[in-house]
Amino acid sequence: MRQTHDILAIVGRPNVGKSTLFNRIVGRRVAIVHEEPGVTRDRVAATARWGDKSFEVVDTGGIAFMDDEKSGDLMANATRHQAEIAIEMATAIIMVVDVTEGVVPLDQEIGRKLRTSGKKICLAVNKVDNDRRARNDAEFSELGFDKMFSIAAVHGTGVSELLDAATEGFSASADEEMQPPARIAIVGRPNVGKSSLINAILKDERTIVSHIPGTTRDSIDVPFVVNEKQYRLVDTAGLRHRGKINSSVDQFGLMRAERSIRECDIAVLVLDAVAGVTRQDKAIAGQIAEAARGCIVLVNKWDLAEEEERKERVRESRGMKRKKNFREQYLEALRKELFFLDWAPVLFASAKTGQNLNQLFEQVAVIETEMTRHIDTPQLNKLFMRALDAYPPPFSGGKRFKIYYAFQKASQPPTFRLFVNQASSLTPHYKRFLIDKIRAAWAFTGCPIMLECRERERRKFVKNQRV
Repeated sequence: MRQTHDILAIVGRPNVGKSTLFNRIVGRRVAIVHEEPGVTRDRVAATARWGDKSFEVVDTGGIAFMDDEKSGDLMANATRHQAEIAIEMATAIIMVVDVTEGVVPLDQEIGRKLRTSGKKICLAVNKVDNDRRARNDAEFSELGFDKMFSIAAVHGTGVSELLDAATEGFSASADEEMQPPARIAIVGRPNVGKSSLINAILKDERTIVSHIPGTTRDSIDVPFVVNEKQYRLVDTAGLRHRGKINSSVDQFGLMRAERSIRECDIAVLVLDAVAGVTRQDKAIAGQIAEAARGCIVLVNKWDLAEEEERKERVRESRGMKRKKNFREQYLEALRKELFFLDWAPVLFASAKTGQNLNQLFEQVAVIETEMTRHIDTPQLNKLFMRALDAYPPPFSGGKRFKIYYAFQKASQPPTFRLFVNQASSLTPHYKRFLIDKIRAAWAFTGCPIMLECRERERRKFVKNQRV
């Protein structure tokens, strides 16, 4: 997996407007903007275009300290570490400062750190939205940067000039329209190992990993390439029960994570192998099914569960008969709990050891192929006719459900339109039966299948009468 595009990193101390500038550059609300300092902790990334250039913009958490010895706070140090990684990766850097607060010692400390990076630095003096504030921006020249720009990120003032300078020397993007990369959303409840999984996939400490639930508060969007194919990997905030939301920031994170499910191409539902399927896991799985997204169920921390497998093998070696091995029992129980996602492949893996992670994108490739599978209309109608003959639908509303004709629409997920006698006569049980027949014939692994019923219009014949 390799990184794509030039990278423009946005750094600075907390609450100077980095996320507002990030959203302004990418042209949409990606990063959460809130007056509470420290809302952004991880590196939030998105692709932006400026002129003929396409590049990755990275928003970093507010740097509270540039030296580990100055803080024993785990989260502060982890956030600082994320910012340092962004600085190292960046093609160019925008350092953001706040004109309303003037130059503070932490600005000077961050400035010294950036000057040693050898990267192109543009200083953005933010919140310059009136003449009085504009007169105060001169003091920031003491930070020693040649490229200094007065901006008001919330209004967009001065951002064009800043981007012209920051992206100078960036590679021009190809003229032809590119297929947008597939979005892979990593979803699950708090502390199941989503961020560890992202880092293991990227082989990079891209997101902050902590035992503290709720460490990831926003959806982290990471572009990357597998086998010469571009993807966007989305690490979401842990989806907890709404009754356990403690702040507006957590509420924003929850809403963003739910939106990530609706907007992704494939959702990877991460479960904790030791905890098993919980009520919240089922609620998240329900959101994936309702959004009709492709899905892979990834049982993380399988290395811890393997201890049970070893115990099973010991029992067997002592002559104790076992009906099924541990994995088979686990899978059977999982399928029972998540029966509405029985079409999703299940992967037993470990972000910690890397076990089976290579299979994740093999499954992604399978689902991408299945999403585009198209069934010929004659084959489809033949299957439905055989299904109705073998197992006639029950009477409902005084009528027996009939299918006159069917075809597959050119859309994703796989959607089949049925022309029927009475749509309300299709019971949920019989609908499931028809979908199972489709899967038995053509699999559609990892894809939801949609059935749309349209009642055949009755033609009215009026006899011509002579007047």
